[in-house]
Amino acid sequence: MNHVVNSKLTLDEPRLEIEAVDAKSVLDEIFTAVGCVRSVSNMVAEHLVDTSLCGMESHGVMRALQYVEQFQDGYMKARSEPQIVKNDRGSVEIDGNAGIGIPAMQLAYEKGIEVARLSGVSALAVRNVGHTGRHGAFADLAAEDGFLTICVGGGNRKIWRQVAPYGGTKPMLPTNPWCVGIPGGARGPVVLDFATSKIAGGWIYAAKSAGALLPEDSVIDSSGNPTRDPNDYFDGGAILPFGGHKGYALALVGEIIGEAMLGPVKTECNWLLITLNSERFRETSAAGEIAEEILSELRSCPPAPGFSKVEIPGERERAHRVNSCGVVSVPSQTWKQVLELHKSLI
Repeated sequence: MNHVVNSKLTLDEPRLEIEAVDAKSVLDEIFTAVGCVRSVSNMVAEHLVDTSLCGMESHGVMRALQYVEQFQDGYMKARSEPQIVKNDRGSVEIDGNAGIGIPAMQLAYEKGIEVARLSGVSALAVRNVGHTGRHGAFADLAAEDGFLTICVGGGNRKIWRQVAPYGGTKPMLPTNPWCVGIPGGARGPVVLDFATSKIAGGWIYAAKSAGALLPEDSVIDSSGNPTRDPNDYFDGGAILPFGGHKGYALALVGEIIGEAMLGPVKTECNWLLITLNSERFRETSAAGEIAEEILSELRSCPPAPGFSKVEIPGERERAHRVNSCGVVSVPSQTWKQVLELHKSLI
């Protein structure tokens, strides 16, 4: 069975189709072997496999290779679990205790919903975490429950210099992602989940792992020249900001929020999560009816040359998960590396 894969990679080799349950088992055993507690290893494995099922290869199964490397070199602490704390100003925060950020972000969304359900709005910081996974997964569930969420990360440009500022040639900023989720219409929430760079950093790691080429006009080499070779990025190149000055501006705001407002960064970056109870503004069924009217109009727009249809943010990922039929499609080189890692640990 050959599944259509939404990927930004140009591969020379065929993909392998792996049953999701088998991929999850392999990843779960890998994370347990490097010291993660069972609840964390299971959650991270589930998150990565589901992300691949949703077609987000840059944040999917491939990330296991990076996570294990970061556990082994001490960048992240395998046995850490997140906790809810109060800072010295009385604000609620999530402390990831230098562990992987996926459980911390899930806890943040759960706490944000809990507070916003009672008071209408919540704003909390997430600190001291490693990579936090695919934020759209958390925002999607929150929106299904009736909550608008806005999440932005940044503040660690001194370590993660990845993206050139608009008009520049050297990497100066992290990819500083933004994620917004809002209850939608008949087909589910509208979810925006994007890095402020033309491509997420994960795509470059995915391309290197798979021996693939990157999309055109997304990365420059150390001299500022366009390149598709992921190795040029690791040799002093940079990712370009998406939307030119607009992506750069969003990244800059994320950096100021992450460090100037939230304070010194530990591990990966700091995050601000704002959660609003949409029912405080309008009754759910009425809001959903109008949302569907808006979305239906957009879907009915005639597609431009080169496009098959107009899509709604968030719907592609959910459709990809359904059409995947429980099978993840992984570049053969990447899956070989995952299996080799598994064999070396088990």
